[in-house]
Amino acid sequence: MRLTTLRQFVSCAAAVLLSLGFLARAGASRYPRPDEAKTRLAIVGLDHDHVWGLLKDIAAEPNAELVAIADSRPALVDRAKTRVPTSVKFYADYVKMLDEAKPEAVIVTTENDKHLEILRECAKRHIHYSTEKPMATTGADAREMQRLADEAGIKIMVNYWNAWVPPTHEIFHRVQSGEVGPVQKMIVRYGHQGPKEIGVSKYFADWLYDPVKNGGGAIMDFGCYGAEWALWLKGRPTRVYATAQKLKTDQHNEVDDDATIVLQYPDATVIIEASWDWPYDNGEVEVFGPKGSLLATGEELFHRTANDDRSKIALEGQRIAVNPGPRETSNPVSYFVDCIRHNKPIEDPLSATLNVQVVEILDAARESVRSGRAQELR
Repeated sequence: MRLTTLRQFVSCAAAVLLSLGFLARAGASRYPRPDEAKTRLAIVGLDHDHVWGLLKDIAAEPNAELVAIADSRPALVDRAKTRVPTSVKFYADYVKMLDEAKPEAVIVTTENDKHLEILRECAKRHIHYSTEKPMATTGADAREMQRLADEAGIKIMVNYWNAWVPPTHEIFHRVQSGEVGPVQKMIVRYGHQGPKEIGVSKYFADWLYDPVKNGGGAIMDFGCYGAEWALWLKGRPTRVYATAQKLKTDQHNEVDDDATIVLQYPDATVIIEASWDWPYDNGEVEVFGPKGSLLATGEELFHRTANDDRSKIALEGQRIAVNPGPRETSNPVSYFVDCIRHNKPIEDPLSATLNVQVVEILDAARESVRSGRAQELR
């Protein structure tokens, strides 16, 4: 009797130990430690030329792993295969990719009018979503994207290149601290010589010059930067007036190549100069208040006070040293992944809330161009 009891005890103990070992292994597999697991990323679309820079950012991000890419064009797929690990799977159908590769987040680099369609599929599967600016081609699409994301509990990020350069963060903090006083005027200049002139790919040009796929020309491509800056530094305007032209008449483009948008506030004016007709790359914002001004470019920041001696200081003002920020705020991939891994909110100017308003401003600007009248922004 005692021997039988002992054998039963040993047998039960062994079974328990084996079960514990199995559970420990299963738990380790299902719930990897945060410092070991990488965030699984996928890309939808290769016809936006910014994708090639984003691939470099993904490759340099230690906490992310690119698992799949969806695009149906052989030439673009072949090019991408030379730039990613062989483990990356390629799909012609992005919905099939979402189901089979099961990414935790996607980076969307497609024409603007596809953004809502792709977000809808991601929301169904609770997949976080980042897209190149602007958020959508219409305010209605942008609002629907935010609604779907909120219901699904996923993050949306809208990527602008100016968010990753040190002068941008520095000018924001200085404006918020009141260095120039209440903002009374902003002038935002963004653009370049034109997509064809700077040599964008055929695939990118095919939709940049399409009034439906892009939503417009320079007014969308670079007007969104001005709206982004205005909302971030000043808030929502009350009225929008805009003009747009086709200066390159010999190209017979269907979209504008030069636009000026004026945003009116009760106490300020913002002038947005968006163009595919600059003689060089242009990306700067200048903020004026009663105490002085701040000018931020992609590389530098300048400050002028109201009492500066013009004979001793350059027109743009005194150069201010700016320090690079941490890796998590130095590029879109690192920031997006960090927000996902630590459940941080996507902050302005990259948030869905701000970018819905960006597209609403662009809606009003295009209607102003069409009607020739200023539009109230409610």
